[in-house]
Amino acid sequence: MSGDAPLKTASGMNDLSAFWMPFTPNRQFRVAPRLVDGASGMYYHTPDGRQVLDATAGLWCVNAGHCRPSIVAAIQTQAAALDYAPPFQFAHPASFTLARRLAALAPGDLEHVFFCNSGSEAVDTALKIAIAYHRMRGEGARTRLIGRERAYHGVGFGGISVGGMVNNRKHFGPMLAGVDHLPHTYSREQQPFANGQPVWGAHLADDLERLVALHDAGTIAAVIVEPMAGSTGVLPPPQGYLQRLRQICDRHGILLIFDEVITGFGRLGAAFAATRFGVVPDLLCFAKGVSNAAAPLGGVLARGLVYDAFMQGPEHVIELMHGYTYSAHPMGVAAAHATLDLYTEENLFARALALEPVWAKAIQGMRDAPFVQDIRTIGLAAGIDLAPPEGAPGKRGFEAMRNAFHEQDVMVRVSGDTIALSPPLIVSEAEIGEIASRVRAALESLA
Repeated sequence: MSGDAPLKTASGMNDLSAFWMPFTPNRQFRVAPRLVDGASGMYYHTPDGRQVLDATAGLWCVNAGHCRPSIVAAIQTQAAALDYAPPFQFAHPASFTLARRLAALAPGDLEHVFFCNSGSEAVDTALKIAIAYHRMRGEGARTRLIGRERAYHGVGFGGISVGGMVNNRKHFGPMLAGVDHLPHTYSREQQPFANGQPVWGAHLADDLERLVALHDAGTIAAVIVEPMAGSTGVLPPPQGYLQRLRQICDRHGILLIFDEVITGFGRLGAAFAATRFGVVPDLLCFAKGVSNAAAPLGGVLARGLVYDAFMQGPEHVIELMHGYTYSAHPMGVAAAHATLDLYTEENLFARALALEPVWAKAIQGMRDAPFVQDIRTIGLAAGIDLAPPEGAPGKRGFEAMRNAFHEQDVMVRVSGDTIALSPPLIVSEAEIGEIASRVRAALESLA
């Protein structure tokens, strides 16, 4: 069957059941599909000819806007020159230059890059590196991992084990052994309608001391957090919270991992959230915006002290028994080079920072819209909590997303009854106003 063959069965009915869609109510989708077949700049295009304003940068990832010609050309040129190079024992030159560019963007001594293909792979890679790092240093008892409630760290078994979103965990068994969780940082009572980092909440980092006392520091390998929790509904870190985590980890010899799959590459107005918040982790996970989602690519940035711990023993022996067939895939690397060029040429990180107050004013201005209980804004990201209908949690958020797409021609994300917004960094002030107007209209249609 060709790629553009009609989706019909022998009876003539639409057949969308062959593709088991991820994180989607498949049966409902088939009733009223939300299909896109093209994109450009700030917009998706639908098969019936509509333009849909992208208020989510795809899945937090198309930071430079859709179908940028220079990225398209880079992928086409690479595909014609070198389609694939094995990353085990061999390599292609562009992967090394990309690693150097990423290290130059990162703060502190995050100067070594291990490439993979997605945020989920990046998280599992970082967790494995952390445990192996301690073993390399003769502290093999350090195997415990500490995550956080309401965290999203992808869908690998490592990621859902340290993650704290219950629906992502409850169907898949007991998870990894030896994992514990910090409390999440959100309080509607103490942080209502937060614009930027809330003042209340830094003390929640001190719960790590309780976990150290409970488990003993000598058993803990790493703490992993999203600097800004994204998929759970945009929870900015309280002022001083990340700094306290860094201090406690240093005091007890625990590695600190930042999951910057969402926050990396301009979402918060800097190359990485670590830069914005002035905290250097030991390992930093990235994906999504690194290639503008034009080709899969992810990775882990590691500090020199972590990397150097592995560079011991005979030189012919593999230092880390880990990797992926598609690590540093030529197409992903080419897309990333072109994407980084665009970020620099168009100064998109600084542009996002300059637009932050415009974004906050527009989105926070929806606090009087129907069903809105709370709004949080930081960088070019926002979470809007809606009052759930009695006995049907998640239904109002789902209906808001559906109405936004079908009736208001705007794409939004939902997590339960929370709307998440994260437009491409090329968004204009007028388009910010349009996003707020259309989302408001989608909510009013629910009333």
